[in-house]
Amino acid sequence: MKRIALKQRRGGAVEMLALMIAVAAWPAPTLAAVPTKDGHPDLSGYWDLDARIPRDAALMKKIAPDTAVLDDTGPVEFPRGEYGGLKLKPAAKDAADKWDPREDLTVAKACSPPSIVYAMQGPFPIQIDQGRDIVVIRLQYYDMVRIVFTDGRKHLPTSAPHTKVGDSVGHWEGDTLVVDTDHLEAATITNNGLSHSENVHVIERFRLSPDGRTLLSTQEFEDPQVLDNRGARFIAWKKQDGQYIEPYDCDPSFGLNYGK
Repeated sequence: MKRIALKQRRGGAVEMLALMIAVAAWPAPTLAAVPTKDGHPDLSGYWDLDARIPRDAALMKKIAPDTAVLDDTGPVEFPRGEYGGLKLKPAAKDAADKWDPREDLTVAKACSPPSIVYAMQGPFPIQIDQGRDIVVIRLQYYDMVRIVFTDGRKHLPTSAPHTKVGDSVGHWEGDTLVVDTDHLEAATITNNGLSHSENVHVIERFRLSPDGRTLLSTQEFEDPQVLDNRGARFIAWKKQDGQYIEPYDCDPSFGLNYGK
């Protein structure tokens, strides 16, 4: 919250308290983007996922050969045994075949977030705040927050902890932000039993449409421990003005409705 300091000889404390109470009731502001010296596009804003947007040809050309492009963005989910062209290692297929969805709907697991591999394509909005050396991506889904450093730093050492958002470093290739993420905890790839390991590596590319109202992206991932090929998704969002990310507020008691 932006803090406002008032310095007056008399009544300053009372005015300060009243002002802080009023400000607390305001909606959370979107931080103003700091333009870079190189004039990179500003990705800041509130973005609603829109699975109807056709794939962007320029981004799709960047996807590496032997990559399965999954068509499960948004509310779409693959049925059991369908993995969108991904070639599973025997152990990964065996684990997926044995997967019981009821185990993911218990009170203990109902509010356990996936990693960004699955979360970024979910049917929930995101909000981006872009600065000169940092890009913050907030997901409404499970209240996840991603920090992408664009100051030239390297990834964390291999001994660093793994999380559901991982360690992300980015750089610009013309009008496209390229984000490289590792240090991800093992989690869902597709919502039918297929999970990636903690060795998954993710490359994302983000660019704006010519009118600046559509955010276009691709997500590529590879995990030699789980897959014999690479996977990718095309994900796009439409900009919505005057809106803000709301809390996800997951209630674990939701899991009481299942497993009976």
